[in-house]
Amino acid sequence: MKLNNVILFLGTDDLMKTADFYLNILNLTLYKDQEVCQIYNISNDCKIGFCTHMSITRETKSPILTFVTESVDEIYKDLLNRGVKISQPPQKNAKFKIYHFFMEDPNGYTIEIQKFLD
Repeated sequence: MKLNNVILFLGTDDLMKTADFYLNILNLTLYKDQEVCQIYNISNDCKIGFCTHMSITRETKSPILTFVTESVDEIYKDLLNRGVKISQPPQKNAKFKIYHFFMEDPNGYTIEIQKFLD
């Protein structure tokens, strides 16, 4: 079996607010607009979609959308300059050997920006 891509679909009540965040704050590009679902490119092989016919499903910090990058500090500063509320600056997590920070998207989903330290 050969799988080529991954798309994670999540629910949203507001496609416009979600689009503004993922296009203008995280600088993703729109892959497909299906009217009730919008799919964004994260990379060539990874996409995320938000659909109005799906419920927003979250508990405390679940699910977590993690974006992996070597530029954690640069992204943190850029997001602060764009007015994104971030509760804590980037920090090391010895247990998972990562450097990361958290924020929320307009749907209340937890987003983590991280890099692996090992």
